[in-house]
Amino acid sequence: MSSDNYFIIKGEDESGVRLESRVLEENIQNAVEAGERNLRIYALGQHAIGGRLWKAGSEKINVQIFGSSGQRVGCFGFPNTYIEVNGPASDDVGWLNAGAEIVVKGNAGNGVCNAMAQGKVMIAGSIGSRGMTMTKHNPRFEPPELWVLGSTGDYFGEFMAGGKAVICGYNPQDEENILGYRPLVGMVGGKVFFRGKIKGYSSGDAKLRNVNDREWEWLEENLKIFLEKTDKKEAFEELSKKDEWQVIEAKSPTEKKGTARRSMKHFIEHVWDRELGKGGLIGDLAEVDRTPIPVIATGEWRRFVPSWENRKYIAPCQGACPSGIPVQERWRLIREGKMEEAVELALAYTPFPAAVCGYLCPNLCMEVCTKKINSLPAVDIKELGKASVSAQAPSAELKKDHKKIAVIGGGPGGISAAWQLRMKGHDAVIFDLEKELGGKISSVIPNSRIPKDVLEAELLRVKKFIPHVQVEEKIDRKAFEELKENYDYVIIASGTVKPRIPGVKGGERIISSLEFLRKAKNQEINPGENVVVIGGGNVGCDVATEAKRLGASNVTIIDIQKPAAFGVEREEAEKAGAVFKWPCFTKEITEKGVLLESGELLDADVVVAAIGDETDLSFLPDGIETERGFIKTDKSGRTSDFNVFAAGDVIKPGLLTDAIGAARRSAEAIDSDSLGIDPDEDIREVIDTSRVSIAYFDPRKTGYSGVKDCGDQCASCGTCRDCSICVTVCPRGAISRVEKGNDSFEYIADPDKCIGCGFCAGACPCGIWIMVPNSPFE
Repeated sequence: MSSDNYFIIKGEDESGVRLESRVLEENIQNAVEAGERNLRIYALGQHAIGGRLWKAGSEKINVQIFGSSGQRVGCFGFPNTYIEVNGPASDDVGWLNAGAEIVVKGNAGNGVCNAMAQGKVMIAGSIGSRGMTMTKHNPRFEPPELWVLGSTGDYFGEFMAGGKAVICGYNPQDEENILGYRPLVGMVGGKVFFRGKIKGYSSGDAKLRNVNDREWEWLEENLKIFLEKTDKKEAFEELSKKDEWQVIEAKSPTEKKGTARRSMKHFIEHVWDRELGKGGLIGDLAEVDRTPIPVIATGEWRRFVPSWENRKYIAPCQGACPSGIPVQERWRLIREGKMEEAVELALAYTPFPAAVCGYLCPNLCMEVCTKKINSLPAVDIKELGKASVSAQAPSAELKKDHKKIAVIGGGPGGISAAWQLRMKGHDAVIFDLEKELGGKISSVIPNSRIPKDVLEAELLRVKKFIPHVQVEEKIDRKAFEELKENYDYVIIASGTVKPRIPGVKGGERIISSLEFLRKAKNQEINPGENVVVIGGGNVGCDVATEAKRLGASNVTIIDIQKPAAFGVEREEAEKAGAVFKWPCFTKEITEKGVLLESGELLDADVVVAAIGDETDLSFLPDGIETERGFIKTDKSGRTSDFNVFAAGDVIKPGLLTDAIGAARRSAEAIDSDSLGIDPDEDIREVIDTSRVSIAYFDPRKTGYSGVKDCGDQCASCGTCRDCSICVTVCPRGAISRVEKGNDSFEYIADPDKCIGCGFCAGACPCGIWIMVPNSPFE
C-alpha cells in the first residue's frame, strides 16, 4: 500500500517480465476480493483493465491507470466502478459498459462505448471510428453517456439505440467535420449534442435541430463536471455558448416513412424480363415459378426446419468416463429429488460409486464438463460419489440357464466383472492371491487418499452381492486349465503385480513402490531421514506423501523427463514438501544414496522405484496371444481363446475406471453370448458443446453447496431438461409438448405454424433443438 492509500498492482513480475492480461486481471480481482477499494494499476498494454469488479458488491471502487492501457478499458464495467486513465487509451473503451464511470485524460481509439448500456465515458481528446455504436437504454436506469472534448472518427453512432453523446469540437482533428464520415447510420434512439461543423449525417434515420432550454440546462451543468474531471476547466468559457450547439436525434417510425419503393411486379416486368427473362439472355433456358408465397414462409417453403434431437448424442462427461457412467442422467435424477435412484444408476456401472467416483478417480468427466470449457466451475461429481457410500447392493437372482464364470483377480477390474455378471443372473467366482479383496485399492493406495471406513463399506457391499470369493489362490498353468474345464468362461483381471526395478549397479538396494506402499499402509517401514523416489508418476507421488507422513524430512522425486503426475496425487506430494527434479539419469545406488550420471549424489536412506509394474502371465497357455507382456483382445476383451476374456492392466496400463469399464464390457459380451445376440453397443457421438448454452448459469458462481446445487447447475448436455423455454420463445406458438407415456415426452414443431426462425435452437440450454435444411423440392 502506498502513502496515498492506493493499492499498487504492476503489469510486470518481479523480474520485469510483462504479465499476461489474464494474470493482471486475476491480480486485480484478488485484490478486490481481499477488500482493496482504491487501486493504482501500472499497465503495460494489458487488456480489459477495470472491468467486471463485481466482488465488491455495492462498495465503490476507484481504479487509477498509469502507463499504457490496452484495449477494452472498463469493459463490462459495473456501476460501483470509477476508472481514470492518466493518458490516452486504446480501442473499445467502455465496451459493453454496464454502469462504470470512465475518464480518459487523452485521446481514445476506435469503438469507444460500443454496445454500452449504462455508465459514463469522458474523453479529454478525440476518438476514433465507430464510437457510440449499438448503444442501448433500459428505461429503468439512466441512459449511457459519452463526452468527447474533441471530435469523432467515421461511422459515429452507427445503429445507436439509446443514450446521449456530447461532442464538444474543442481543438478537433477536423474542424470542417467533427462527426466524421457517415455518422448515425441506422440510428433508432438517443441524442447527439455537438458544437462545430459537420458534412452531413444519415437524414433518413435522424433529424437535426437546435438545443432547447431544458437540454441546455442539462448540458451546461454536466459540461462543468466533464471539464473538471478531465482537467480542462479552462475550456468552459469557449464551450458555454448555447447558440453554437445543435442536437441530432433519432426520427420516429412515422417520420422515417419515405417514398414508396418499386414493387416486385414492376421489377420483374421492367428489369428482369427485359434483361434476363422473356426475350432476355436466358429466356429460353429458364422458367420462373411466380406463384405467390407468404412473406414469412412455413411448411415446405422454409429453408431450415427445427429438429428435436433429444438423447441423440451423449454428454461430454459420459463420453469421457472410462466406466461409461451417464453422469448427466444422475444429475437429472438429483434434480427430480431421486437421490436413491441416482446412486442405483451408478451401481449399474461400477461397484465402487463412492471409493472411485468420490475419491480415487481423476474425474475426467469434470475435465470435459461444458461449463469448465466455458471457464465456469465443473459440476462436481465427487459430491455425489461421496454421498453414495451408504448405497445398498442391488438384488439379483441366478437365471435358469446361467453361465459359470471364473474371474482371476480381486482388484477393481475383477470385482467389476463379477459384479456385472451377477447383476445379469450369472454365477461368477473371484480367485485372488491376496487375503483381502480390493487389489491395490485395499493394499497399496494410502488411507490419505480414501477414508478407511468408505473402502470397508464398499467392499462389504461387494461381499454381500458376490457370495463366491476364493482368496489366497495362486493360479498357475495347471490351475488355469482346470478353471477352463470347470467354468463356461474365464475373465483374467489379475493386474500388474511384478515391479520394475532399474537395472543399475546397486539395484538390490531399491524397494519397489508396491512393497513400500504396502508396508507404509501397515506401519511396517521406517523411511529414515532422506528418501529418493525414482519415477515422477502418480504412484511416485503417493510414495512421497507416505514417506513424509512416516517422518522423512527430505523427499526427492526424480525422473528422466518432466514428471507425468497430475491431479490430487501431485497436489498432495507438493503440499507435503516433495521436491521434483528432472531430467535425472540414475547411474548407481550406493550406501549413501543415488548417484546420477551427472556425478551428483542424492542422499537417501531409502530408494523407491516407481517406474511402473509388469504383468505376470506365466499361467497362460500358449494358445492365448500376448504382445509386449500384455494380453491381446478385441474391443469386448475377448482373447484369441473364445471363452477367455481379459480386462484392466493385463490389457494395457490405465486408470481404475479403465479396468472397471473394460470388465463391464466383457461381462456384457458373455451375457450376449448366453442369449445368442450381439452386444448392445452405444455408438452415439458426443454432442458438440457449442450447441449447449451456459448463458442461463451465474458466471459469478465459484463452487457448489452440495449435491442438489450440483444437479441444478448441470447443463444436461444432449438431454432435454423439459424446461419449455422453446415453447415460450417461439414467436408463432408452433412448439408443443406431447406426452408419450412411461414418463416420456417429446417436443414437436407444427410445420404449418413454424417459420424456421431458429429461436428454439438458439434458446435451448441443452443443445436439443437444431436447425437442419428443409427437404428440397422434387
